[in-house]
Amino acid sequence: MAATNIFSSLLIFLVFISYLSHLAFASKHKRSPTVADDAGWSPAGATWYGSPDGAGSDGGACGYGSAVEEPPFSSLIAAGGPSLFSSGKGCGACYQVKCSENENTACSGQPVTVVITDECPGGPCLDESAHFDLSGTAFGAMALPDQAGALRNVGRMQIQYRRVACGYPGTNLTFKVDLGSNAYYFAAVIEFEDGDGDLGSVDLAQASPSLSGTDQWLPMQQSWGADWKLNAGSPLQAPFSIRLTSLSSGKTVVAKDVIPLGWQPGASYQALVNFH
Repeated sequence: MAATNIFSSLLIFLVFISYLSHLAFASKHKRSPTVADDAGWSPAGATWYGSPDGAGSDGGACGYGSAVEEPPFSSLIAAGGPSLFSSGKGCGACYQVKCSENENTACSGQPVTVVITDECPGGPCLDESAHFDLSGTAFGAMALPDQAGALRNVGRMQIQYRRVACGYPGTNLTFKVDLGSNAYYFAAVIEFEDGDGDLGSVDLAQASPSLSGTDQWLPMQQSWGADWKLNAGSPLQAPFSIRLTSLSSGKTVVAKDVIPLGWQPGASYQALVNFH
């Protein structure tokens, strides 16, 4: 009987030691929720401009015009400081922004996705390495319910931001042809690129195939913002195919014959493809 009791006590002791070891291992290797929640976020400054419930300026330096007020942008846009606007190369890039209740009690702490559609070239936009001059709508969207006005009253604050993929479900890649375009000059504002959102290069191919049977791509130049142009030495033959290359990842997509025969200046043409 005594031997049985000793064996039972020893077994209980060993189980207890194993349990303590498990707890120590779990504690040592437990991932901090703070680190996980903050992964990928960086500090930035934020202000807002335009009307409290508006889209900032009417269009802005990227050339999107009144589209910034309409879906899918829906006024959730921002003018980027120099590092974000990047001389227009940042047009179309998407970011999540959020503010903390430690910064202001009206903050919800929930991320809001915004698109760079404008430039903030001076003032507070030069004070930080990254600065978002948000529309009134976007700034207020970072607030708790019914606290948008209180948050906008702050005027300027520190936020967190991170780059995210753009997504425009139900909206096609769109080419808005400049009013000044003609047979020798073609220019268009390019909107609603999924994925990276930004463009590193744009090329145009005419209808006439080369002797090799492959498209001859003519490089377009960034005119300003999201507007790309091609000055041709001879009349261009429609339909045009347009090849887009992302600035961030180098991914490429071809919108085949997206600009049709008989195209018109001022018209918008939608592609059947997009970045994915």
